[in-house]
Amino acid sequence: MPRPTVARIDLDALKHNFRRARELAGTAYAMAVVKADGYGHGIGSVADALAPETSRFAVACIEEAIAIRGAGHRHSVVLLQGTHQKDDLAECERSGFEPVLHCQQQLSWLGAGRSPRFWIKVNTGMNRLGFRPEELPEVMAGLEEAGLKHLAIGFVTHFACADDPDSEMTGLQTRIFERAVAPWPDLMRSVGNSAAHFRPNQPLYEWSRPGIMLYGASPVEGKTGAELGLCPAMTLQAPLITTRVVRAGESVGYGASWTASQDTRMGMVAIGYADGYPRHAGTGTPAAVRGQRIRLLGRVSMDMLAVDLSAVPEAREGDLVELWGKTVSVDEVAGYAGTIGYELLTGVTSRVPRVHE
Repeated sequence: MPRPTVARIDLDALKHNFRRARELAGTAYAMAVVKADGYGHGIGSVADALAPETSRFAVACIEEAIAIRGAGHRHSVVLLQGTHQKDDLAECERSGFEPVLHCQQQLSWLGAGRSPRFWIKVNTGMNRLGFRPEELPEVMAGLEEAGLKHLAIGFVTHFACADDPDSEMTGLQTRIFERAVAPWPDLMRSVGNSAAHFRPNQPLYEWSRPGIMLYGASPVEGKTGAELGLCPAMTLQAPLITTRVVRAGESVGYGASWTASQDTRMGMVAIGYADGYPRHAGTGTPAAVRGQRIRLLGRVSMDMLAVDLSAVPEAREGDLVELWGKTVSVDEVAGYAGTIGYELLTGVTSRVPRVHE
């Protein structure tokens, strides 16, 4: 029998969070971003749950789009990085994938065979991918001359600081984007990552792109998902495999980084960094057992970690410990580990089964 270390995926929570995104999007439609294996939740099952809620999915690459087709869904699928080789454009046209074109090389691949419908990426300040605003007239003229402009769906950009409520950069990027695409009002616009949904008076135009918020984690600095009206979609849990009393003056685990100041009832949990739990989550990181919050002790090992059971004396071997979920948010754990919820959710490894409920 396998060990009962699992990631339980609440499909109703996914639907709730998508509906929250759609509500916040106002008149915009919302495409569900399911890249990175549905942010670690299982792309096929996430697509199954959200298929009735949206007409578009968004992924990073063509392999993820093919996985959606493999799950039986015929929705439009936006490839946020576009294609990485010319031959993939023909596959996009056959399968109804919509690449986001962000560089001259990708444009040059159009017309050399079958061409799909596509989006155009505008670099408004993120400076990762996209055409600068002053390059757009030449890009659009080239498409017109090649007889390909009719295949353009719209323009996209990506915000660098939407997660920071105090940053003025999102407003600046929005103004740059509006000016840049104004000459082509017949094309759609998409700017809204998860964080943008929570910015007052932020236009989301025709299509928003909710990602991390669909999974219940927070896209906004200083806020948890629950504070934003989101429900955690993943509960990561593992069993207590032993309990013991660590005597005053004794230490636990590698490096003896925690030493008991008094006799302390401790438990070992069957999960570690090989499962994707963050190694840098040290003493004090919250967890929960029997619905009560507890804390980690010492260093996380490859396959185990220690927890303080002082607050739950009735806890026993076999009890399931929640590492994150409904009692302890993934955002809290990420804060203790010096990272973000995105990394934790996408980092749960394949040896942890996903149980979709």
